[in-house]
Amino acid sequence: MEEKIAILAIAALPALLGIALHEAAHAYAARYFGDPTAERLGRISLNPLRHIDPVGTVLLPSLLFLSTGFLFGYAKPVPVDFRRLRHPKRDMLWVAAAGPAANLFMALGWAFFQMLLVSMPASGYSQALMEMSYFGILINLVLCFLNLIPLPPLDGGRIVTSLLPMPLARHYVRLEPFGLVILVLLLMSGLLGFLLGPLVTWAFRFLRFLFPLS
Repeated sequence: MEEKIAILAIAALPALLGIALHEAAHAYAARYFGDPTAERLGRISLNPLRHIDPVGTVLLPSLLFLSTGFLFGYAKPVPVDFRRLRHPKRDMLWVAAAGPAANLFMALGWAFFQMLLVSMPASGYSQALMEMSYFGILINLVLCFLNLIPLPPLDGGRIVTSLLPMPLARHYVRLEPFGLVILVLLLMSGLLGFLLGPLVTWAFRFLRFLFPLS
């Protein structure tokens, strides 16, 4: 239990930053393509307090991780009025893709930071930063690939909806009320880890190749 609490303490900052950048990227992309709804609500911000959901971002992930080892949660969704986008169906793709792209960018940043840490004198402080950067890479890769699952209301579902012909897109979005239930079932059955594990592992190794530690 103490080890899990220590992991949560180290991973908290990378997790909150990853969530904040993900949601802020959605809000910024929505404004860029014509919808100022999220901007008016102050969601173009790297302040995690503007994006966290007390239950979904703090309580649920903590309880799940401490009791089962699973780590799952959610942030407050960024409100987007797709009708206000200049080209609603086309621009939906870019608004949805902005979040995972932001997490990939942050994973790159943590990997670069970790490479720089190698040159620091060894100490408890540098070791803690190394562990934090490790979780920063891992968490952002998981957020990136998790949100790209082609299941409404995840970002991957929005991207697929944008790419489908309109008649098919209308049928596809009907999955949205069941999306979270399907995701939880995938998580609890182990299929989610089976699907995401190889992608995260490959991406992690690729970042290690780009930013070697020795």
